Amino acid sequence: MGQYKVLVMDGVSQKGLQPLLGEPDIEVVQGSKMTEDELVEVIGGYDGMIVRSATKVTARVLENAPGLKVVGRAGVGVDNIDLKAATQHGVLVVNAPDGNTIAATEHTIAMMLALARNIPQAVARLKKGTWDKKAFLGVELRNKTLGIIGMGRIGSAVAKRAQALEMDIVAYDPFITEEKAESLGIRLAGLEDLLKQADFITIHMPKTQENYHMLDEKAFSMMKDGVRVLNCARGGIIDEEALYKFMTAGKVAGAAVDVFEKEPNIDSPLLALDNFIATPHLGASTAEAQLNVAHDVAEEVVDALQGKVVRHTVNIPSINPEVMATVKPYLKLAEKLGKFLSQVMEGRVTRLEIVFSGSLADAEVSPITTAMVKGFLDPVLQSSVNYINAPLLAKTRGISISQTVNGRANGYASLITVKAISDQVERALAGTLFRDNEPRIVAIDGYRIDMLPEGNMLYVPHVDRPRIIGPVGMLFGEHNINIAGMQVGRKESGGKAVMMLSVDAPVPRETMNKITEIDGVLGVKFISL
Repeated sequence: MGQYKVLVMDGVSQKGLQPLLGEPDIEVVQGSKMTEDELVEVIGGYDGMIVRSATKVTARVLENAPGLKVVGRAGVGVDNIDLKAATQHGVLVVNAPDGNTIAATEHTIAMMLALARNIPQAVARLKKGTWDKKAFLGVELRNKTLGIIGMGRIGSAVAKRAQALEMDIVAYDPFITEEKAESLGIRLAGLEDLLKQADFITIHMPKTQENYHMLDEKAFSMMKDGVRVLNCARGGIIDEEALYKFMTAGKVAGAAVDVFEKEPNIDSPLLALDNFIATPHLGASTAEAQLNVAHDVAEEVVDALQGKVVRHTVNIPSINPEVMATVKPYLKLAEKLGKFLSQVMEGRVTRLEIVFSGSLADAEVSPITTAMVKGFLDPVLQSSVNYINAPLLAKTRGISISQTVNGRANGYASLITVKAISDQVERALAGTLFRDNEPRIVAIDGYRIDMLPEGNMLYVPHVDRPRIIGPVGMLFGEHNINIAGMQVGRKESGGKAVMMLSVDAPVPRETMNKITEIDGVLGVKFISL
């Protein structure tokens, strides 16, 4: 009987589990499909757990797992694991972000070639008994401009292979510098410029509130006539109604997707279009990828159970327990500060400066810095960024990180101040912990406020004068959006001020656009924490 017991669900590759099966002190149990109630009944006897996407590791499951130390996701996305509850219960969540990179990359290239040469349509016609050579005139990829939205692991790998096909690469990614782009042999552009230049457009970003329906009617109207569009990343980044409209109008010559906003999807009107090709979310579905992710996560679970540092922690860093006891309350605060700052920045960020004040001046603050960097990168990179690789990912994108300590905390027992510097703006954010280790934002760009960094928020800089706060509130009322809290900070009467709003639901883009039309409002940013 092993010292540790690990439950493996969802048919994870047996061959890939060899790192676990080869450990004499670990007993591996292959579980069959379970309901939440059934899982709650048995999970108390396990130290570790490995899942794919089918099993839901809910807060209730975690509450009933007092001995659980680690949950491993054999893949990238961890939507089926309650990260907040896992962190509260001290359960490490690990994933395998690298194992399916090649599979997703090759699927994208395959879809692009199929789209260019009408391969699925020609095969279908031929199998129906029609030899129709003239109906499927294609285009070559050579000398075409490929627009890549998102230059993470998969986007970069697609660029490398597209260059071998002699395509010209233009990329949009707010977290990559000109120097890095030059080293990759690609051109950087703003999103609008990319849309206007590209013959093919492929998406490689996670779905966030900011990029939901990024390719909408306005975006499609900017594209070249005859553009071809691909999405093998996440459903919802393309507005499928807008795509249908521009495909039927002839603006978009073809589209290929592996993901839909709602899945499974067999009823989309897009499927009726001859120039639309689709696959049922097959990006990671190769034998090699399934083996790789199982092997990678099995290694992570072994290291976690044996007290070693793991590479791909999603929720909390794997560090010395004594250091963790001191810094753990600040990790959530730092990550929230990073996430907030990332979503209000403009331009290409080149530097992050973190200052620790008060009691933190004597603490080991490096893990807190890492948490902040992870939070900063997370809105764009999401599942591919963790506590181990965050500093490296920042470096590869040309973002320098500095941390300093200062004994003075301006009236607070401890204070974390973060400044982000881009080629367009500088923004600073400060936060601290109140009673019961509750994280609070206490300053934005030098304006004093007091906000709980949770849920949906709006950052509205404006001129400090009457008839601004009222119209904003009325606008939310007209759109049936409830305001949960409001803070206004200013430095002097009649100057500039900032308004922070907590709202009960995400704010639609059209509502945000109307806020910017209010006289005296200087801008608006939606923040999802």
